[in-house]
Amino acid sequence: MDIEQKQAEHIEHFVKQASNLEGSALSTVAIDATSHPSLFAFSEILSVPNVLQLEGTENSVYLDLLRMFAYGTWSEYKTRPEEVASLCLTMLGKPLTVDLSNEVTCGASSLPELVPDQVLKLKQLTVLTLAETNKVLPYDTLIRELDVTNVRELEDFLINDCMYVGIVRGKLDQLRRCFEVQFAAGRDLRPGHLGSMIQTLSNWLSTSENLLVSIQEKIKWADTMGEMDKKHRKEVDEKVEEVKKTLSLKADNEFRGHEEIFSEHGGVMDFEEDRSRPKRVCLMLYHHSSVCKCKKVEY
Repeated sequence: MDIEQKQAEHIEHFVKQASNLEGSALSTVAIDATSHPSLFAFSEILSVPNVLQLEGTENSVYLDLLRMFAYGTWSEYKTRPEEVASLCLTMLGKPLTVDLSNEVTCGASSLPELVPDQVLKLKQLTVLTLAETNKVLPYDTLIRELDVTNVRELEDFLINDCMYVGIVRGKLDQLRRCFEVQFAAGRDLRPGHLGSMIQTLSNWLSTSENLLVSIQEKIKWADTMGEMDKKHRKEVDEKVEEVKKTLSLKADNEFRGHEEIFSEHGGVMDFEEDRSRPKRVCLMLYHHSSVCKCKKVEY
């Protein structure tokens, strides 16, 4: 079963769940969906009216959690504590101690602490985001964005948690220290990016149409050249046949000429004709040892 079909089944399951729950009960849907190992799209869940009603409530943190997994990255998640701290300092006008060594912050405005499955999921989604704009991902960039300690850990993550899962395909180039992306699953479209997506698709469509016209012209040219080649071959074959007929006719004429020569009087006599002629006898005298002898010769 391919990843697209799995996605559709999981999305349908969580959308049905979210449609039947309200308020704090939706926290279970948000946590389960963002922890699921085979779910990488969340826009359908975010579009459920019951989920959208969490905006501005005490449970809006779960709406923010779904949005983070739909559009965000691991580095964006880690920078949220700094943003919250800055906001608090501005509002309160006094220092506020925030432990930035933790990966999360607590409070109504912050995202909830992520469980290991959610951390893994958000890092996988980060790779997909990076692959959207660049098909050659340097190891240094990936190490920084995924918050891993060394190349070995990075390569293990890309192989076991990305390529084996099926969300990306590519080649690890240790010599150049980069990951060459051949395929990457798509993420949810970020709000406000629809216009640029439409423009990208329009450009692609225009390029495809121009390419199609070029291909059709090449096909037409190939057909024309093919017809010319057939015509040329036909002309050559006709000339060859004409030459063959000319040579055959010349050979026949020469053969008939030889027959006429040999059939004239004084030519070669037929053996049967020679046998049917009457024999003539003559006496031939010859001298041998001083004795005159006579021999009868027939002809």
